[in-house]
Amino acid sequence: MAFSFILLLLLSSLAAALLLFIRRTRYRRMGLPPGSLGYPLIGETLQLIRAYKTENPEPFIDERVAQYGSVFMTHVFGEPTVFSADAEMNRFVLQNEGKLFEGSYPASICNLLGKHSLVLMKGSLHKRMHSLTMSFANSSIIKDHLMLDIDRLVRFNLDSWSSRVLLMEEAKKITFELTVKQLMSFDPGEWSERLRKEYILVIEGFFSLPLPLFSTTYRKAIKARRKVAEALTVVVMKRRKEEEEGAERKKDMLAALLAVDDGFSDEEIVDFLVAILVAGYETTSTIMTLAVKFVTETPLALAQLKEEHEKIRAMKSDSESLEWSDYKSMPFTQCVVNETLRIANIIGGVFRRAMTDVQIKGYKIPKGWKVFSSFRAVHLDPNHFKDARTFNPWRWQSNSVTTSPSNVFAPFGGGPRICPGYELARVALSVFLHRLVTGFTWVPAEQDKLVFFPTTRTQKRYPIIVKRRT
Repeated sequence: MAFSFILLLLLSSLAAALLLFIRRTRYRRMGLPPGSLGYPLIGETLQLIRAYKTENPEPFIDERVAQYGSVFMTHVFGEPTVFSADAEMNRFVLQNEGKLFEGSYPASICNLLGKHSLVLMKGSLHKRMHSLTMSFANSSIIKDHLMLDIDRLVRFNLDSWSSRVLLMEEAKKITFELTVKQLMSFDPGEWSERLRKEYILVIEGFFSLPLPLFSTTYRKAIKARRKVAEALTVVVMKRRKEEEEGAERKKDMLAALLAVDDGFSDEEIVDFLVAILVAGYETTSTIMTLAVKFVTETPLALAQLKEEHEKIRAMKSDSESLEWSDYKSMPFTQCVVNETLRIANIIGGVFRRAMTDVQIKGYKIPKGWKVFSSFRAVHLDPNHFKDARTFNPWRWQSNSVTTSPSNVFAPFGGGPRICPGYELARVALSVFLHRLVTGFTWVPAEQDKLVFFPTTRTQKRYPIIVKRRT
């Protein structure tokens, strides 16, 4: 009996090894990148998630790059995937959006954002709506219309701070209220706060199993998404009726969507608004929090940041708002912004799907395979940035030699799907840092650390003890 069991175990092991050998030989003949597809069905998904749930996910990438090179094959989230830690390949993938590659997102994200959201649009419709979105977040619009709103909303939230605050929560309130104002001209209030709390549940469902019967998180997210859609539909219908009755047209994104020549349905507009609110809410608030965390841990950077902003504030009265010229007088702040974006990698990378067989870097990517372009791997590559895993905002100064001269910095993606709100995010962060360093001193309330799954965040929402400056 024991002999039969050992023989069966040996034969099974030999069969598995033979199957693995045949699969590797076939892939090598196909010209695929080197790598491993891991275990049947689950691939290397568990190793990836395990790494990204820690404050140091780099070994997952580093070990495979060391073994296979900067382009390798893996199997994650149910599909064979070519993983790129190569800046040149990443640019190629991003620039060939709609030609050789198309956007590809987990089913949970697609379902929660809605089929008419900007991230799921393709072709000419995406190009048109992407341009419309950028037209409400470019430098001239920010300068002429949004700068005062940003400063006012930041001050409004900071005025309510007491001794202990959860910085990430406060930053999320600021960015959500700013996005709501930009999209629908609503000021902060009970309605926007109720909507924000539903959004928290929606976002938590992004990387859950998209089966309501088996996933409580996804079930709650679907319910919250329904409430968000209902609230936004009421706003859209009311605004449409007002404009039909001849009311004065507002200068916001909703007005622009209602004025489109061939018209959008209420459902299409709501899906569009849902996705834009998610983007503005989650990413910018995280950048704000981590910028404060990083400069707090780098006293020389914090001192230089304070000096820059105190010079600007000395030219103004306490109640006077920041202007565009003030924003353009923050060179070291922009260094802090860039370095925060590089280190934190709020968008760690993007998934794309090959629309046809693609030859690149000497390898073949088969039609239908996914590609993950990792911005994080490039940004933390010591071949591009000296001491790449050290927070060093001075590397971005014009006379610095610690930044790679090549075009490898892509915190907002690139190509036709570059983040349309990238300039607005930079301005919002700069204004927030100005009001924080000129109005408060602070110390961390307790130790906190970064984690990267399902999204980049601090584990405890970065609690700080604040004291108003007099």
